Amino acid sequence: MPYPTDPFRFAVISDPHVALPHTVWQAENRFHLVEVSIPALEQIFEQLCALDLDFLLLPGDLVQHGERENHAWLAQRLNQLPFPAYVVPGNHDVIVQQGCDRTLSQAEFPQVYQKQGYDGSDSPQAQGYHQELLPGLHLVTLNSNRFEADGQLYPVGWIGEDQCQWLAQTLAKLQGQTVWLMLHHNLIEHLPGQSRTSMGQRYMVANAPAVRDLLTQHGVQLIFTGHLHVQDIARQGSLWEITTGSLVSYPHPYRIIEASPQPDQNRLQLRITSPWVASVPDWPTLQDTSRNWMAQRSPRFMVRLLTNPPLNVSQREAVAIAPQLSQFWAAVAAGDTDFDCQHLPQALQPFFSRFNGSEIGDNQAVLDLALNPVS
Repeated sequence: MPYPTDPFRFAVISDPHVALPHTVWQAENRFHLVEVSIPALEQIFEQLCALDLDFLLLPGDLVQHGERENHAWLAQRLNQLPFPAYVVPGNHDVIVQQGCDRTLSQAEFPQVYQKQGYDGSDSPQAQGYHQELLPGLHLVTLNSNRFEADGQLYPVGWIGEDQCQWLAQTLAKLQGQTVWLMLHHNLIEHLPGQSRTSMGQRYMVANAPAVRDLLTQHGVQLIFTGHLHVQDIARQGSLWEITTGSLVSYPHPYRIIEASPQPDQNRLQLRITSPWVASVPDWPTLQDTSRNWMAQRSPRFMVRLLTNPPLNVSQREAVAIAPQLSQFWAAVAAGDTDFDCQHLPQALQPFFSRFNGSEIGDNQAVLDLALNPVS
């Protein structure tokens, strides 16, 4: 059968940035509340284990900053789950291509996560892999990290020629079956003008149009990404992309997705819910604390947004306006954005109002896909 016929349930946890307590960075203006990574994960795992889950997806930024011991902790914990988990590397997972005594290398990543998709039968060097999630349902993954000749991480996502060729060959073999894609960087815009600004581009795959064309040619309809730390579901043509916010950033979300195949209508309905972690030990008011944490650390980010294209506000003006935008990024990160722009200078209101509203809900949504799009 080229597609699943029975209902199934899965979950998505993105950008958990796992940090064992003794590894936590105390950098000033740090946005990520990595202190809650492990207790939040444990709370979610307990809940997911009670749901008779079929599988779990983790689209990258698995650890704080490439630390070997944080990777080891997470891989071991994922091995203990009663359902399979599948991962891809994010920009925080391999920070230098060759690694060092403290951080993991690109070549070592698939060895650590060999039970989370990397079985060694596909492409080497932590590139993509293919797994059959359920009968008739396939997951194909890509490594969207790119490294310079000196081994330093490229500032934006990229799918190299070797991966594109492997992707085309893999999709050709799976023609007529239900295939989903997972990678870290975004292939579709989740913010207005994301692919046209330097601040937005760093969260996207630089050669996204070519990759999207390849996916469309082979009937892939659904993509899972992370990196942006924002709850958003976006569509471009026949492609849907679900990006999930970070577990260690407000609003500390994850997703549970109920899938209902309807073979007689050649449809697959996905019902998406997005719980938020309300509290963990030592953080009893996590939602309020985290939102305030983000607001307190947002002025520098907002000044950059204001002074960069397309707004090009002067530095002096941006510094004066930034406090009025202290809650803006939290509103965007939470999804289903509803940010009141009326208090801003009139010239800026059209830009910020573009972030409000969406084609479909970002937290609770129903997607209706073709079960067998290309035969």
